[in-house]
Amino acid sequence: MSTMNISLPDGLKEFVDTQVGSRGFGTSSEYVRELIRKDQDRQQLRGLLLAGAQSAPTAPVNAAYFDSLRKRISGKKSK
Repeated sequence: MSTMNISLPDGLKEFVDTQVGSRGFGTSSEYVRELIRKDQDRQQLRGLLLAGAQSAPTAPVNAAYFDSLRKRISGKKSK
């Protein structure tokens, strides 16, 4: 694992220390790693949403569409 040092103004360091203590993180590094993971997830979701928005429109989904999905899934589980 690599090490990275960051500089924070006092107010931000106090905020991080408070979050570490109140949210069950063992260290400030654990807290920062969690923030980075969440940002990665957010960026991935944003990319998927943008790709979906740029894709060609499909037929609207309705109750029959979801019923057919349920039947397909039920059929796979029973095999």
